[in-house]
Amino acid sequence: MRKTEEILNDILRNRGITDPDDISEFLSERPRKTYDPFLLHNMEAGVDLLLNEINNGTKICIYGDYDADGVTSVCILSNALRMLTDNFTYYIPSRFDEGYGLNKEAVKKIRVSGAGMIITVDCGSVSYEEVEYAKELGMKVIVTDHHSIDDIKADCILINPKQKECSYPFRELAGCGIAFKMVQAIQQRAGLPKSVVTEVLDLAAVGTVGDIVSLKDENRTIVKYGLNKINARQRRSLRCLNEKISLKNVTSENIAFGIAPHINAAGRMAHASEAVELFMSDDETVIRNKADRLVALNVERKKLQEDAYKRCIGMIAGDENFIILKADDIHEGIAGIVAGKIKENYNRPVIILTETGEGKLKGTGRSIPSVDIFRLLKKHDSLFERFGGHRSACGLTMTADNYDKLTDAVNEDMTLLLEENPELFENPLYWDIEISPEEITVELAREIDRMEPFGQDNQRPVLLMKHVHIANIKPMGAEGIHVRFTALSDSGYRSECVLFQKAHDFEHILRSGRPVDILGSVSINSWNGRESSQFIVEEII
Repeated sequence: MRKTEEILNDILRNRGITDPDDISEFLSERPRKTYDPFLLHNMEAGVDLLLNEINNGTKICIYGDYDADGVTSVCILSNALRMLTDNFTYYIPSRFDEGYGLNKEAVKKIRVSGAGMIITVDCGSVSYEEVEYAKELGMKVIVTDHHSIDDIKADCILINPKQKECSYPFRELAGCGIAFKMVQAIQQRAGLPKSVVTEVLDLAAVGTVGDIVSLKDENRTIVKYGLNKINARQRRSLRCLNEKISLKNVTSENIAFGIAPHINAAGRMAHASEAVELFMSDDETVIRNKADRLVALNVERKKLQEDAYKRCIGMIAGDENFIILKADDIHEGIAGIVAGKIKENYNRPVIILTETGEGKLKGTGRSIPSVDIFRLLKKHDSLFERFGGHRSACGLTMTADNYDKLTDAVNEDMTLLLEENPELFENPLYWDIEISPEEITVELAREIDRMEPFGQDNQRPVLLMKHVHIANIKPMGAEGIHVRFTALSDSGYRSECVLFQKAHDFEHILRSGRPVDILGSVSINSWNGRESSQFIVEEII
């Protein structure tokens, strides 16, 4: 039987973390991986221009995006600017009427409102025409962004670690991460107190986890310190929201499945400004009302999502290599979530298209790891009026007349991909390490928790128990959809296991009497003041 520390080091080694200093940094409660913000290309020029415009009395507009990353980015930068001026505002486009990124109508509105500068967060890198239009109207523009640059980039001060000219040591910051680095630079240049930086770490953590960027390197540092800030319960708005959704000690997983979806619900069901107003307010009544509003919007989002998913499932033949659904009655705000759920269940790339009027279709796509949906569709961008995205997700607008052309094109592409790789849709099981029942302990659960925050590129470790026998089967929940049982090794050691949601799927194999292999993770079960280990089952073979 191995010591818990040995098991943890084996997991880290299997993930490529072998150097003692790297292990120490990875597990540290006070990580040090962070970099000088002025290493970002154009940061110095951007901050100098921003401060100069503030000193000249120019009205500034922060232009963001309608997801959790965009919302937190707006709030992070606003928090710093209000230490220097009250002559600024923000603008987030409507998901429904305007779509993602800069648009000329919005630029015109911002100019009419009296703003002389736009600074984007989480968008704008390839908004060449929109930036040129802003300049024609007499405005200065700074773009801060983190998305891949796959088109003509904006001709202005552009701060994005993914541009070729940038040698910043870490390229995977979220949009809110870039906004955070700008706040660091503003604090240094303007001589503001360091609290301007530390007090927005909680928002930076929420946006970073919510945007599903890599939780390695500097992102890991941001999220670790940010989680400490969240759990110190200092921001009244976030504390109120957490209380309303029953979160106490917040983890990255709580952000991913609790906080971020509630923020995103504002942009999906109404307008993202509802979430910005929550985090920017100091008024207790406003905070309570806005937190209640986000909870209500998320409840509505869940219901619409469930209904839409059922309708979409009924439209799938089952033999598609690339699922494209024209679902006119689906709420546009939840189309992406539904596409993601279908992608997970069918292990196929998915696009859901909805009508926008005037013969146009708006689409959102999600893809599996083996198919780069952006690269595949980029070859056919002549079919689209607007198109953008990355390897696993995309958005597009097209005329309805091009629907058949799109389906034909992607089906031909998928046929070629399958000829090149017949195992394209294989979904091999993955685990970090083999483990025996006697090694599943409370101490191991605590050691593994030191690997938090969990998320993209740092998933909670998956453990494999081989050749165990099932005993003491106890159904749980409504209609027995969950089940608790004991896994017994040949040598007589046991581990208590819980399988959520899928009890009926595995009932036959659980009651077969045959030895099985079990994949899952270890956790701590607290009950009546006592702690015990339990194995959370993901798959039974």
